[in-house]
Amino acid sequence: VQLVESGGGLVQPGDSLRLSCSTSGFTFTNYVINWVRQIPGKGLEWLSGVHPPGNMIWYAEGTRDRFSASSDISSNTAYLQMTGLKSEDTAQYFCAISRRVPLACVSGVCRGEITRASFAAWGQGTQVTVSS
Repeated sequence: VQLVESGGGLVQPGDSLRLSCSTSGFTFTNYVINWVRQIPGKGLEWLSGVHPPGNMIWYAEGTRDRFSASSDISSNTAYLQMTGLKSEDTAQYFCAISRRVPLACVSGVCRGEITRASFAAWGQGTQVTVSS
């Protein structure tokens, strides 16, 4: 199983970025592709999950207004489009797979805590730094 994130970088407040998660070694359509970030000094924060077959998508509360997740079955790649970036979005961003979204969700909005054990596999992460 391999997940490789890309697309991070140094951007200014208000800018946009699209992160990619290129995957291999497992059946893409059998898993939820999750986006998770870790802010220095803080715990893991789950942002979004996408289940490729039906493009079912879930978001953490408050995430949907600026972040948009998607997937491409033809390339086994998931994406996280981020707009209106803020300094508090500075973090290491990871994609990780799970059989289902590891949180309680209602109408596509999810709440709860996660740990690394919530997921079957992780990528190495891509750094996003938002600074003027």
